[in-house]
Amino acid sequence: MKIIHTGDWHIGKIVNEISMLEDQRYILNKLIKLIEEEKPDALIITGDLYDRSVPPAVAVELLDEYIDKILIGLKTPILAIAGNHDSPERLSFASNILRDQGFYMEGIFKKEINKVVLKDNYGEVNFYLVPYVDPAVVRFMYEDNSIRTHDDAMKAIIGRIEEKMDKDSRNILITHGYITFMSDESNSQALNEVAIDCDNNLIRAGLNISDSERPLSIGGTDLISGKHFENFNYVALGHLHGAQKVGSDKIRYSGSLLKYSFSEERQKKSVTIVEIDQNGEVDVRLADLKPLRDMRVIAGTIDELTNKTYYEKSNKEDYVFANITDNGEVLEPMVKLRAIYPNIMGLRKVEQTDFEIGSNSLRDRHENRSKTELFKEFYENIVLKKLTEEKKMIIEKVEEAINREETK
Repeated sequence: MKIIHTGDWHIGKIVNEISMLEDQRYILNKLIKLIEEEKPDALIITGDLYDRSVPPAVAVELLDEYIDKILIGLKTPILAIAGNHDSPERLSFASNILRDQGFYMEGIFKKEINKVVLKDNYGEVNFYLVPYVDPAVVRFMYEDNSIRTHDDAMKAIIGRIEEKMDKDSRNILITHGYITFMSDESNSQALNEVAIDCDNNLIRAGLNISDSERPLSIGGTDLISGKHFENFNYVALGHLHGAQKVGSDKIRYSGSLLKYSFSEERQKKSVTIVEIDQNGEVDVRLADLKPLRDMRVIAGTIDELTNKTYYEKSNKEDYVFANITDNGEVLEPMVKLRAIYPNIMGLRKVEQTDFEIGSNSLRDRHENRSKTELFKEFYENIVLKKLTEEKKMIIEKVEEAINREETK
């Protein structure tokens, strides 16, 4: 059986006040062509179909258009779940009717996980669809007060699945969250630390992460052990935007279709093509999807960045963020850069010495800084004005309110 595994479409995403709908339409057309070429038995979408729980009408129309093209036009079954950005109730609308058409959508978490059975030349393949769910919901539905973390919740869910699962059959799990093998061997502080590797990727608990991914909880309670999935032939994951395996090719994140933050600059976007033989062994390959525009960081003085020899070999239409290394004051830098790079999303002025140190100094991470400090830096880099004391007091009050909610 051949499956195309995708995730984190985030239809309706707005990045730095720029709508990504045109880029999403372009990349979905690329996906359509890939489905036509590969002729998979099913397409998987591992959550975060939309970017917001209440998506704008244009986002709903776009998703509806491409679901129709895949399901009706290409007659390819779709198996999808809700992610943490989605509204489970909205995605579940008319799901029973759509199942008859080959669209298997699990939005709302149910006590008994639905099994979808598809067939190939070798028999049945069982798909278990587990949408994103808060541990408190699982604790209530299973009447088990010991369920406190996402790991507790997933362990309980998989336990119930395995009670009825035929382990001699081919079984595939579809779910959404932070899956890692480090959660069993590290303390909570280490699991929450974010590091930067030699390729400037953000790493947490052995996972390649990005600034686009919304935290699911605090204190490391969002991490789920990969050991729970040993009885599945393949586990299709969503939430992390970088394509990567967890332990082995049997557990994989497909990553997002597009870059949605500059922390994803070095990620190569693709979809995962999975072929499962009659014995349940998987063969995985990645199919690259080239976007309409890339998202990248440029760096140098204003004169360097606006010099034709610098930009003529790159796509000026890309989404760019500029690190300006001029020592003196620069007059209207955004105006000058936008004349060359019409889709520039932001800039910041950095000291030459800081820039030469590398991205560690440019990406001072969250763990040592308050939300107010992070917002202050973001505001001043984008607006190029100091945050006033009055505005700072407002942000501090907002941070206090957030902290109170997080500790409840």
